[in-house]
Amino acid sequence: MKTGIWLDKEKAHIVTLNDGKMSFNTILSNIENFRIHGGSGTKFKGGPQDVVQDSRYLEREKHQFRTYFKKLVSEINNANAIVLFGPAETGEKFYKELTTHYKDLSAKIKDVTKADSMTKRQIIAWVKDFFKPAS
Repeated sequence: MKTGIWLDKEKAHIVTLNDGKMSFNTILSNIENFRIHGGSGTKFKGGPQDVVQDSRYLEREKHQFRTYFKKLVSEINNANAIVLFGPAETGEKFYKELTTHYKDLSAKIKDVTKADSMTKRQIIAWVKDFFKPAS
């Protein structure tokens, strides 16, 4: 079973290829978009800015990422080969999580690649192309 995951901070699209059959599944991350604003009220550029509990937001975000990644792991547990792709650094974060906490799964990672936003069809075509046998 070969699995491709296009993922970003909001969602993951999982394409599974198994004996000529293909399945497509989307998992939402439920990671909040934190907007950290300074609370000083000054209009001047470079004026004083309050650090609004950055560490608390970052800790909560880290927790939410971990929950998101656990959901993904439960989806891909049976994969023999995995490719991760997508924009931003979410793919790398997921790969790091796998190498730290899920060593058996991380050994099945064939590649971690940057890719822009794609339609469902493009994601499916990309995964099929990635895993097509070399001629």
